[in-house]
Amino acid sequence: MSGLTEEMRRHSAAHLTARAVQNVFEDVQVDIGPATDDGFYYDFDLPHRLSPEDFPKIEAEIARLIALDEPFVKKVVSREECARMLAGQKYKLERLADIPEGEDISTYTVGDYAEMCRGPHVEHSSQIGVVKLTRVAGSYYRGDEKNKMLQRIYGIIAKDQSEMDEIVARAEEAKRRDHRRLGVELDLFHLDPEDPGQIFWHPKGWSIYVTLQDYMREKLVKDGYQEVNTPALMPRSLWERSGHWDHYKANMFITESEKRIFAVKPMNCPGALEIFKSRTRSYKDLPLRLAEFGHCARNEPSGTLHGIMRVRGFVQDDAHIICTEEQIEEEVAKFCRLLKDVYSDFGFDKNLLVKLSTMPEDHVGDEATWQHAEAALAAACKASGMDYVIQEGEGAFYGPKLEFTLIDALGRAWQCGTIQLDYQLPSAERLNAEYIGPDGQKHHPVMLHRAVLGSLERFIGILIEHYAGAFPLWLSPEQVRILPISDKALGYAERTRDALAAEGFRVSIDSSADKLGAKIRAATLEKVPYQIVVGPRDEAAGTISVRSRADGDLGAMKIEGLIERLKAEL
Repeated sequence: MSGLTEEMRRHSAAHLTARAVQNVFEDVQVDIGPATDDGFYYDFDLPHRLSPEDFPKIEAEIARLIALDEPFVKKVVSREECARMLAGQKYKLERLADIPEGEDISTYTVGDYAEMCRGPHVEHSSQIGVVKLTRVAGSYYRGDEKNKMLQRIYGIIAKDQSEMDEIVARAEEAKRRDHRRLGVELDLFHLDPEDPGQIFWHPKGWSIYVTLQDYMREKLVKDGYQEVNTPALMPRSLWERSGHWDHYKANMFITESEKRIFAVKPMNCPGALEIFKSRTRSYKDLPLRLAEFGHCARNEPSGTLHGIMRVRGFVQDDAHIICTEEQIEEEVAKFCRLLKDVYSDFGFDKNLLVKLSTMPEDHVGDEATWQHAEAALAAACKASGMDYVIQEGEGAFYGPKLEFTLIDALGRAWQCGTIQLDYQLPSAERLNAEYIGPDGQKHHPVMLHRAVLGSLERFIGILIEHYAGAFPLWLSPEQVRILPISDKALGYAERTRDALAAEGFRVSIDSSADKLGAKIRAATLEKVPYQIVVGPRDEAAGTISVRSRADGDLGAMKIEGLIERLKAEL
């Protein structure tokens, strides 16, 4: 079949899953079953409580239906005919009632199973490949908690069993690297169900956070940025003028004081322009690069929260470049160089994907301005030596953007960096930012919204999974752990610690009563990059016994030798 896509195969697999569940169990009501980014799901209502123990028999029935190689047949039918096809399926009939009178109704039939569906689908069931069910979860009908809880089955597909084995192996490895599990095991953070979407950072996790922030600060200073900070709470009037109130209010936390309405900022951009406007600016002041590690809050639905990857409270390595139109290309190219430099330090510089997102339906500003902005961003991207693909209609409501997607150790794609071109926010219709041009007249600048890492919380989650918790030396919250073999060696351990700490290393002593083997196992499980074993003989010889996470036992050496090695690795 020409034009066969993964989405078509996944969607078709969802249909066969619904058919298989109806064949295996009695009194099954079906709702919807779309394709997802990595597979598909289907929602069911049935007396039997589904569990992973049911998966083998459902999968066997799916495999039988695939082997029949029956065609998926599309047919456009009348409302009455569709109702006959869906007789007895109350959820489907309710969905049918949502379709406006006079609108064509598309259906797909495979064997004895019929669905109301726009498609498209594969031509024959054998083109689906192999299907594996992964989990079952609860899901409210139509996503409304006032409605009945349905049972949602998730699944994945592969072209053959060999590919499925590889997918399952990657999934197992992803589970082993899950940042939520490692975050607890390594004592980095915890999440409280009573405070959803908020992170409680423990000392080790906060060490990573601060190290990452300091690293970015050093990069920003070298690239000509000035750091600022703006209020977390801003008045409704500002959000109305910026346009966020009309386009983003549902995601904002809102409060009231002295009969005035305020919102916790979901983004930092209006604050940056308020700083720009605080005094008269000249064209000689541009470009003005204002960086802010500002804490933002977004009222994300609880069902969409995921560990520290998607939260309600977060900080971005945010910055806003306020410049003239003539400076756009140079500033975007400069940003692209910074981004590639940063990503290379984490090993993410290979296979970097760039997407240009264009005007969405919900936008501010006229179409001509948007087209001009998109062309300017595209030209700047090419000038920086980076290719891109177009994402139609995926821009921010105020302007187009470039999105940068990195690939982690498991081959997964993560969109982190972004730079957005905004003609709207500085305009007279919005926040009315102005500068005095060389002609002595007032002009409106343009604004570039940009982030390299994106949310620091999410980026740390990505790093935890990318490194499987074994952070490189410079990021590790505990770089060296000293293991005295007995209390007699504690004094020598403390002097060794002080010598390393004086050189700026993060070092601790395991002074517990555990035996040396237990101390080594604990340091290994906690993924400490270097372990130092010290005893009376080491003290007498003026040496330390060193173990490396990467290279194993390094033997005895002078502390000066270890310091030299650590500095070289950093």
